[in-house]
Amino acid sequence: MNLLDVAQNGIAAGATLVRIGLTLDQTAHRLDLTIADNGRGMDPDLAARATDPFCTSRTTRKVGLGLPFLKMAAELTGGSLTLESRLGKGTTVTARFCTDHIDMPPLGDLAATVAGLIQCNPRLDFVFSLTGPGGVFSADTGEMRPLLGEVSLGEPEVALWLREYLKEHICEILEKE
Repeated sequence: MNLLDVAQNGIAAGATLVRIGLTLDQTAHRLDLTIADNGRGMDPDLAARATDPFCTSRTTRKVGLGLPFLKMAAELTGGSLTLESRLGKGTTVTARFCTDHIDMPPLGDLAATVAGLIQCNPRLDFVFSLTGPGGVFSADTGEMRPLLGEVSLGEPEVALWLREYLKEHICEILEKE
């Protein structure tokens, strides 16, 4: 859910491209999650306060919990969170988790999360990349669209196919020993 929240921040900031990267280094007992977007970005003052739960650019509520929860989850494992943002250029959030820590949260259903983001935002470009013991995998909606022709990435049949496609490759990359 942290991945979904942070990606949605970029989408709300007008991003047309969201990059989601996961790198699992079993030797170093580390998992890095990077979410980068080309949205509005933040000025240095807002970027410095972005992990404060009482700092939000939303007008519908006075709290923003996506980044604070991701930071807390990473820090509970002995990891960290970094945020880099340039006004008018976009934002990159990187969370580093120590995978051998007892507080390491489960990854959850990555395939469903990424497929859901794409299905709900079919006109945006997403690049999902995964590096792990089984190699490297990448899925780019910019490469998928020409293959689909007139069929939208938001179509239920496409979303189901995409979820299974991602699931198969995620399992290959993460489960190889």
